[in-house]
Amino acid sequence: MSEAQAGLFDSPTDLPLLPPDWQAALSSVINTSEFRELLAFVEQQRSQGPVYPAPEDMFTALRLTPLSEVKVVILGQDPYHGVGQAHGLSFSVRPGVALPPSLRNIYKELTTDVGFKAPKHGDLRSWARQGVLLLNAVLTVRQGEPNSHAGRGWEAFTDAVIRAVSAQPQPVVFILWGAYARKKAKLIATPPHVILESAHPSPLSVTKFLGTRPFSQANAALERAGRGPVDWQLPATAGE
Repeated sequence: MSEAQAGLFDSPTDLPLLPPDWQAALSSVINTSEFRELLAFVEQQRSQGPVYPAPEDMFTALRLTPLSEVKVVILGQDPYHGVGQAHGLSFSVRPGVALPPSLRNIYKELTTDVGFKAPKHGDLRSWARQGVLLLNAVLTVRQGEPNSHAGRGWEAFTDAVIRAVSAQPQPVVFILWGAYARKKAKLIATPPHVILESAHPSPLSVTKFLGTRPFSQANAALERAGRGPVDWQLPATAGE
């Protein structure tokens, strides 16, 4: 086990890569034997072969978007399972990685919805820094095996994340794409929060996804709440 991995797994009560605000909000989950078992399982899986994202990126979504600053939640299912794709944000890929089909379709909808000009990268970190929580329900996956870490305990953790956001007093827009994400609606208090549901941007359901205008609807809801819109336009260069 590397020093970085040891620092991550030694003490669930003090996860150095999980920011203090999120640690406090999620304490009832991370201070459990089940969570310790989950982290031990992930570490064991890493010892047997590639698991994505890297240990330092497992909590990137929470690290880039403080709890008190969450404006929008876009919920995914589990990380991309291809080499070099996942970096801890739902639907986002590392700079230099080809756009996955779902992200290509998200870009198509952005273009018609808000006049988006698609960059050549799929790095969505600029959204995260504006308060868009890009959360996967499961935070790790074995290479080449989608949903391979489903049902191992991540869902309890990320459900707690959703509940923590729902407990915030300021309105948040939850964007739920597809049947899996839409099941999480029961965790969200409405009002004060707003839920936007539609088909998933996957090629299998894209015809029902295109034209749903989630991004302009999210901004309209944020402006009604006095929170200010998200600038959905991504920078031309990844990481900016």
